Amino acid sequence: MKLMAQHEGQNDLKRTMKSRHLFMVSLGGVIGTGLFLSSGYTIGQAGSGGAMLAYLVGGFIMYLVMLCLGELSVAYATCGFISGLCDKVYWTWNRICCRVVILVNLGCYHCYVMQFIIGDDVKD
Repeated sequence: MKLMAQHEGQNDLKRTMKSRHLFMVSLGGVIGTGLFLSSGYTIGQAGSGGAMLAYLVGGFIMYLVMLCLGELSVAYATCGFISGLCDKVYWTWNRICCRVVILVNLGCYHCYVMQFIIGDDVKD
């Protein structure tokens, strides 16, 4: 009885929620909602068989990409992110793609500034 009384005080649960718990709950809600909404849209557009086929093909492509990244990380064992591996293997293409993305983003930013801040619509 004395042993049981000692353990009863230790089993009290605290009703507190830290910011990290709230963040994880909200992140799970956002991801879950996005999965349900995108799945419903895909099934509505392609049907159940088409959606299954699309998800299988997409999953297979992601699996192949992960295999390639695993091979790269074994062949070029460095400390750093994936961009460091791509920098070593595809240096020229990596630089070209980064510059193209920066230019496209600057063009989009210009369109947003013209439309929302200045109030002028961008004409084609």
